[in-house]
Formats: sequence, C-alpha cells, structure tokens
Amino acid sequence: MNDKQILSHMNELIDQITHHNYNYYSLDTPTISDAEWDKLYDELMNLEKISGTVLSNSPTKRVGGDILTGFKKHTHKINLYSLNKCTNFKELEEWVNDIKEKVSDAKFSLEHKYDGLTISLTYKNGKLLTAATRGNGSIGENVTEQVKTIKTVPLKIDFEGELIVQGEGIMSLSNLKKYNKTATDPLKNARNAVAGAIRNLDPKVTATRNLDVIVYTISYIEGKNFVSQQEEYEFLKQNRFLVAKEFNLYSDFKSIKKQVELIGKNKGELDILTDGVVLKLNDIAERTDLGYTAKFPRWAIAYKFAAEELSTKLKDVVWQVGRTGKITPIAILEPVELAGATVRRATLNNYGDILRKQIKTHSYVFVRRSNEVIPEILGVARLTPQSTDIQKPIHCPSCGSILVEDGANLFCRNFYDCEEQIKDRITHFASRDAMNIEGLSGKTVEAMYEKLRVKSVSDLYQLTKEELLKLEGFKDKKATKIIKAIEISKTPEFNKFIYSLGISGIGTKASKDLAKKFKNLNNLMFATKEELLSLHDVGTIMADNIIEFFKNPVSDWLINDLKFSGIVIKEEEETGHSKALWGKKIVLTGTLENFGRKELTEMLEKMGANVTSTVSKNTDFIVAGENAGSKLTKAKELNVKVYTEKEFIEKLKELKSK
Repeated sequence: MNDKQILSHMNELIDQITHHNYNYYSLDTPTISDAEWDKLYDELMNLEKISGTVLSNSPTKRVGGDILTGFKKHTHKINLYSLNKCTNFKELEEWVNDIKEKVSDAKFSLEHKYDGLTISLTYKNGKLLTAATRGNGSIGENVTEQVKTIKTVPLKIDFEGELIVQGEGIMSLSNLKKYNKTATDPLKNARNAVAGAIRNLDPKVTATRNLDVIVYTISYIEGKNFVSQQEEYEFLKQNRFLVAKEFNLYSDFKSIKKQVELIGKNKGELDILTDGVVLKLNDIAERTDLGYTAKFPRWAIAYKFAAEELSTKLKDVVWQVGRTGKITPIAILEPVELAGATVRRATLNNYGDILRKQIKTHSYVFVRRSNEVIPEILGVARLTPQSTDIQKPIHCPSCGSILVEDGANLFCRNFYDCEEQIKDRITHFASRDAMNIEGLSGKTVEAMYEKLRVKSVSDLYQLTKEELLKLEGFKDKKATKIIKAIEISKTPEFNKFIYSLGISGIGTKASKDLAKKFKNLNNLMFATKEELLSLHDVGTIMADNIIEFFKNPVSDWLINDLKFSGIVIKEEEETGHSKALWGKKIVLTGTLENFGRKELTEMLEKMGANVTSTVSKNTDFIVAGENAGSKLTKAKELNVKVYTEKEFIEKLKELKSK
C-alpha cells in the first residue's frame, strides 16, 4: 500500500474500532469479541508504526472508552494504565530477558488476568469514599453506589490514611448460570454482565448480579512505602480485600512458562473468567527506574491465552434427536478458529434457549469453546437485514412423529421405532463409562442397525461372529475382538450398569452415588423418592426420572432381557479397608507418576471415598502430584491435609493392611 492507501485504511480501522467501543463501553452491547477487537487494534498500531503517523482521533492514544453522561465524572488522582500484552512464549521470554538485563536478580509476581471491568476504589479514614471505572485512564465514572452493593468490597478497612486500590469487577460463572436460569433477558457472558451491572444507573440492578471485585494493586497510599508486590498483596489481604488466589513469585522464564501452561490447562476448572496471566516485576524501587510508556508500565505484561470466544455468522439450524428422545438444535456456523480448533457447529441446548437468547439465522452470534467442551452459542452479536426467526419443529427429524413439548424442550416419544434414538441408546450403552464394549463405535452401531437389525441393547448379546463378518470392513480379527468385548461386558460393575441404562439426567457421578447407596439393582428399582433425595447430589427431577424409568414396562422388559442374555451385575460391596475412606472427600491434582488419574479415582471410590474436583473447607485431603497448581495453593490456604504421591502410596498400604 502507498501512503495514501495506508492513511485511508487507518481511517477505516479507526471508524470500526470507535463504533465497537461505543457499543461496548457506552451501550454495554458488544458487537465483536475481545479477540476480534484486538486484531483490529493491532492492525492499526502496525500501520501507525509503518507510516510514522498517529491520527488525532486514533484509539491508540486512549486507554479506555467514552464517559456515560448519566454518571458524574471522576478524575483519577493517579492515571490508570492498561497493560502491554503478548500472545506467545517467544514474546514473553523476550520481555522477561529484557527486564533481567536491567535487573539481574529480578523476581516476577504471577497472577490470573481477569476478564471483567476495571474498578478504582478510594478510601479515607478507613472508609470507602468513591468507586470509579477506569474510563480513559484519567477520567472515569463515579459508580460508588453501584459498587457498594458488592459484598466483597469492604466498606471499612483498618488502614486510616488515604488509599487507592485497583481491581477487577467480575461475575462468577456459577452466579452467571444461576442468574440466567430465571432471567427474562439472559446475559451473554460474565464480562458483559459485570459491565452492564456496574455501569447501570440503578444500583438495585447491580445488586441482583452478585458481583465480586478482586483487588490486585495499590495505586496510591498515604504515608507508607512498599518494597515489593508481594508486600502489597499481604497488605491487601490484611485489610480484607478479595485478592487473587493465584499469586506466586518466579525468577526464571522456564518456571514462568511451566506455570502459565499449567494455568492455561486448568483454567476451565475455575469459577471465574480468565483470559491470561499478568506478570509484574516484584521490586517496586526497580519499577520506578523502568517507568512507563504513554500507555502502559514497562515493568508489567499480560500474557493472553488463545481466544475462546468469537463472533461468527449463524448460517442454519438443524435438529437432532438423542437417546432420550430430546430434540436438540445444532447451529451451523461459518467456520471460525477458536481455542485451537476450527468450529463449524455449536449447541443451542433447546428451543427455549433460542427464544431466550433471541437467536436468528443469518445473524452474527458469540460462540464460546473452552477446554474441549462442545462449542456453545452465548447470544447475538449483531443482526443483519437477512436475519430470520428460527421456527419450532413439529415433527421428529428422524422418524417424523409429532413432537411433544415439555417445558423448554421438545421430545419424540416414538421409543421403539425412532432410528436415531435407538442407535444413540446402543452407542451410549457400549461406551467406556457404561458397559465398555471396546470397538463398538457409533459407525459400527449404525452398520449393525441397518444390516443386522440390532434395535435394542439386548440384541448385542445375540450377535454371532458370522453375522459381524457380513458387515463392510469386518474381517476375522475385528469380528472376534468385538464378540469377546461383548462377552466381557456381561459382568459390569453396578455403577456402570446404572449409567448404561441412559436414565435422563443420571451421569457417571450420580451412578456411582446410587451404587454406593443402594448396593444392588433390586434395591434401586424399588427405592422411594425420600430414599433417593437423601443423596446429597440427587434433586427432585433426578429422583422423579429414576422412579419413572423403573415404572416403565419397557424398562422392566429391557432389564429382564439383559439378565436372560447373561448379564450378571457385580453388587457394590464394602470391604474391610474401604471403611477407612468411607465418605472422605478427596481431591487429586497435578501429574501422578504411578497412577492414571482415572485409575486412582476408581480405586478410591471402591474404598468408599468421594473424589471431587474442587477444594473446599470440607475436603478431607488432597493428593498432589508434579506441577500441582491452584488446587494445592487453595488447600494450603484452607489448611487441608496434603499428601505427596509417595506419601499417599504409603497411606494406601497402611489402609489395606488393616
């Protein structure tokens, strides 16, 4: 491009960014994702660097967005800077090495980068005086009354001098989910939920969101000097601010990279939205020497993970029927690269979800994919002139039966003859967490249905090797392997048999709990609602589903047919050593050398333990392998007993010898 073309394109980018900034900051209705905004911004910065020109209205000269006229302006005593960012380890290593060239013994604090709304809190005489948004870095919006509704923001602190702290307003993912269950207008994501709540003129709206503010730095403090970021962190904790649980110091890039990779791997377990980590030089005196650019401090950087949320065009919606007869809408998308994968399809949950989110075909929608989870449509980014309402289906897409509406869901009740339901039930029955019939994939089940008329899970046990050899691609070795796997599956563990039945709402965890409680199938089949509800994680709907399943004559026929086919269920037993771990809540974290995670979980559950993924004050102990991260940190904070893998192996030997 020549100079004229560069300037023209810069103006186009500025117009686009300004438009999206207005939607995001002023209207709280984002029309593109953060990653798409970053791409536009980075392209503009690159052109400014090439041309040597920064236009007067360029957003690169600003830190934040416009001020809402409905709020009083607040002039920050200390400018609030944004952070320099990087998106790969090469850039991060260069930054770390550059700092270490200037500060040879440099240590770096490492924290989560929260995805919410920046808040500045000012205290005088130990009381909260004002709360303000970042705004453009110099002037923000006074949101004191809104922030006062946030329970994690202390209204009074021990420190009596003037204090200004900076934090991030967030909405936990569990609170977002809870809020959306009853909301007339569901929130698109946790980040937008915070912006819409704090920058709302009615503090009552803020209060309904159950927000938090995580404080991560001190902008100004009267009459006190801190030596390090770690000292600031301890001071904030002492004054009852909510601070980051992930806070550690590192002195070399190798350790930093290892921890960043671990956080990236485990971030899906968090109850907060995080899109990266923040590194800061720990020594505050050295920070003064390094100073600031016009936009950000030279002594801090944000490492951003690959985007998990983007907007793309919704081309169409197709409807699928599952093993329970539930009809699920699947969104067909213009392909988009998201969290390391090309996403072409995403779930819309049910027709009620479509109505609540006001989804239309040929509109742009926000799509989220996290930790290998099936991509989900969060909401509409923007409509187009071609946007069209999605029509509710009347007939089953598989068998053509009239659909039945039950709450927000649609169901096909043609249990016997709906092809997709039958194939899905058989595939589920054979899956690893159920009867574990190795080699019985969905594709093989489809061939068995079409060529061998396998229409029930019990039909699997009547198959012969000769019949399998009739299927395309089947030779002696493959047919023998599947017949052997079917035979092995005839002695399932009780919890796996429960899961294989495909009772609506009953997953692997509930199946294990039911097996522990009722010990055998007969007890479960005749369990009362009160007995079912006595289990901690079984609610009314799950209890009703279990009772209705076993009341159904079809279920009775199926179970008898399986028993006739030679199925013998291993009843749940309590061995002598199992009593030592009975009811114990255990968490596994880190990389284990002597066990697979699944293997150890099953062993502990057989000994009566309850293996969970979250550390809490009710956790009895955790087993920490190599590279144990935030769970180990939390366990130490809560004084939960921690075993190394070696220590726990000795503990197991001791238990088994009793």
